[in-house]
Amino acid sequence: MLDIILKNGKIVDGTGNPWFYGDVGIKNDQIVLLGNVAVDVEATEIIDVKGKVIAPGFIDLHTHSDLAVFVNPLGEDKLQQGVTTVVFGNCGLAPAPVSDDTAQSLKVYTEPIMGKKEGDWPWHTVGEYIDQLSKLPVSHNIATYVGNGALRIAVKGFEKSPLTTKERDQVKELLAEGLEAGAMGLTFGLLYSPEAYYSTEELTDICSVLGKYHGVLSTHIRGEGNSLIPSIKEVIQIAEATGISLNISHFKAAGKNNWGVVLDEAMGLITEARNRGLDVTCDVYPYSAGSTTIVSLLPPWSMVGGVEKAIERIKNPETRRKIYAELESEQSDWDNLVYSTGWDSVIVSSIQTQKNQELVGKSIAQIATQRGQNGTDCALDLMVEEGGNIAMIFFHMSEEDVKKVLTWDKSFVISDSLYSTDGIPHPRLYGTVPRLFAKYVREDKVLSLEQAVRKVTSFPAQRLKLSKRGLLVPGYVADIVVFDPDTIQDKATYMNPRQYPEGIDMVFVAGKKTIAYGKHLGTMNGQFLKRS
Repeated sequence: MLDIILKNGKIVDGTGNPWFYGDVGIKNDQIVLLGNVAVDVEATEIIDVKGKVIAPGFIDLHTHSDLAVFVNPLGEDKLQQGVTTVVFGNCGLAPAPVSDDTAQSLKVYTEPIMGKKEGDWPWHTVGEYIDQLSKLPVSHNIATYVGNGALRIAVKGFEKSPLTTKERDQVKELLAEGLEAGAMGLTFGLLYSPEAYYSTEELTDICSVLGKYHGVLSTHIRGEGNSLIPSIKEVIQIAEATGISLNISHFKAAGKNNWGVVLDEAMGLITEARNRGLDVTCDVYPYSAGSTTIVSLLPPWSMVGGVEKAIERIKNPETRRKIYAELESEQSDWDNLVYSTGWDSVIVSSIQTQKNQELVGKSIAQIATQRGQNGTDCALDLMVEEGGNIAMIFFHMSEEDVKKVLTWDKSFVISDSLYSTDGIPHPRLYGTVPRLFAKYVREDKVLSLEQAVRKVTSFPAQRLKLSKRGLLVPGYVADIVVFDPDTIQDKATYMNPRQYPEGIDMVFVAGKKTIAYGKHLGTMNGQFLKRS
């Protein structure tokens, strides 16, 4: 007697191989039968899916709901897309480890991205954070990396000077603690302060610890615009020196002057590294706009000491003039994407004060016109008014470049979804995977159905060595999604993002039906997944 039989489905098993018609039998938390289930096999529930696609549950290796999960453990923003596994700790940003001295700075820095958890955080180490996640009843599976930015903030705050020998040892000990506790690997956020202050030599030394645990390094590189090529070379050099597996996060060529110009060379660097025997991949989101905090646009030197210090520098007439001058001109030592792309491409997506809520959804250029200012002055004034707590959507990529990476066999698909309780989050929070199938498979026809499924199932599962997930195989965990390839559609837009998609019939997590025709059934069958 089985628990569930899904009959008459178009099985897309995650391998990338052609689909076939068949049935899937589920008992407890596992797939036990695949193919044509005999007519005499009984089940508690038999569901005729009438030719809809049956696929492995989708896996999103790059999310930022590290704190939001405590407030919203149902995870509907992901499950309604068919996503059954999410991974936290990306871009070096994480809520652990945390020291008492820098806890407030870490909260101010990360909450616009990861959501808010009221009260004091009941952890200090990554292991204690993982313990909290492991105890939490959740609807989807969760895992986490160790964030390198959080490591540095815990040890040194936002200071710019090189790590002392003692501080370097502390960072390595904290990393080892997190990996021992089950974190999947390490992430960099080298574009952001204070990680921008690391030297390549320091990063290589830190990654020597990662190599001992066979963890993955997933990195937001130093620059994705004019410095894209040297930034890729740096992380490949680190991987080569330490023998670690490398993934380059949200791979792109940002800034109008780079569109259609540097991406081929950047992809060639990864291909050459793989030909030398390095395990290097990349991920990509299916949108031409990114999303982060507005203070990330500031010159790195202005962020020394954290967001609060940056605001003090903007308030000071002398340092403000220096910040203004750098934002208004091309820079050789950091990527000034605003200069190349323009303030009309920067949209305010969430803002802290009530008085400025009417600015949400407007570009900095529009707000500047409204206030009778130029864009840079307007942006700096807003940062002061809001204490730097502003999230933005930034249209800094070309659609053709996005397609080039999306269709590359070295890339898998992620959402990079920042979590925001207020304002208008990036639509990728609600629509990434359905958009992949609706736009790039059905409409643009640049990917086959099987290729797209592989990019959100077996490829990411293989990347993190997620045991018995990502494929429809007997003996594997029954994380499964049933959807209609003809009607699956993202509904989230840039101005109205909080909309669930259409065309996803059912989602199962570890054999339990969790989503049925757009309704969350309240099932809490998710698990915390530790590095194997």
